[in-house]
Amino acid sequence: MPDSTELSFRSFQSLIRDRYFETDNARGSAGTFMWLIEEIGELATALHNNAPGRTPTDDERANLQEEFADVLAWLATLANISGVDLEQALEKYTVRGVEGVKE
Repeated sequence: MPDSTELSFRSFQSLIRDRYFETDNARGSAGTFMWLIEEIGELATALHNNAPGRTPTDDERANLQEEFADVLAWLATLANISGVDLEQALEKYTVRGVEGVKE
């Protein structure tokens, strides 16, 4: 595994694939999507606990970081079983650029 300062989306997605692909692929995209949505819900709760105007505890800050990691891992899992290279997909933002801002 590369040094964390060198971590790319491709290497992260590959790490997730190497560790979990067989189980993830057997679960399928529908089941995996449900896990991703569950993690997004947990992230929403963690964001609420860290909202402006609140003073989150150290545990709440740690949980927020963990939930972001979980969402990224499940997204990488879903991309793996769907045959999507996230780093290539992100060229929409890194190479081609996106015009406009959603409000």
